[in-house]
Amino acid sequence: MAVVHRTTMSPGKLELLTSWLPTRPWYVPTGSAPELAVAGGFRLDDPDGEVGIEFMVVTDTSGDRPAAYLVPLTYRGAPLAAPGDGQDTLVGTSEHGVLGRRWIYDGTGDPVLVAQLLALLQGRAEPQAQSRSDAPDPTVTRHGTEDTPASPTGPATATDGPDSTGIGVPTDAGLLTLTLTRLLHPSAPDSATDAAQAWITAPWRLPDGTEHRAPFASLRVGP
Repeated sequence: MAVVHRTTMSPGKLELLTSWLPTRPWYVPTGSAPELAVAGGFRLDDPDGEVGIEFMVVTDTSGDRPAAYLVPLTYRGAPLAAPGDGQDTLVGTSEHGVLGRRWIYDGTGDPVLVAQLLALLQGRAEPQAQSRSDAPDPTVTRHGTEDTPASPTGPATATDGPDSTGIGVPTDAGLLTLTLTRLLHPSAPDSATDAAQAWITAPWRLPDGTEHRAPFASLRVGP
């Protein structure tokens, strides 16, 4: 189960994201440095117990109106073994008070997060609370009735769009597409497009305390 350590990280996650978010194509520029706060999220377990997986929602209040972003992160004890050593998806490094140096990645480029997100959408993984150890999170819900018992057979490819990231996953059942919503909208309904085979929703809050739900991620067959 996901273990949450009550300790420090230097630099902190929000500090790293303040520099990293403006480099993303789905970030809405405000003319100022981001002013970030954690607004929701959940964790997933790595079956091998090596990689921390967190789906974090942050709100940026530096503009005329707050913007909320979904940022899936992975925490590793060594650099990601990938072409270019994962530098394209590296958010930064941080010193963890218990675990030592951690390499923090945008999870869309981490095969462990992609595999566990697929398992969550297929109903094979259980979401965990963002800030408590050994605590399933019942507020994260899966929708969709058709299962696709498929396992990844090769490296996934991620493509950023204006408000989402699409991940193509080759599997033994064909190509699957995972779509992660990056820019969350308060008015978004608690559903996904008709093309989605399954999707997950979770709560998040705006700075005024109002709670919203929106599709965080969806799964469909094909590109």
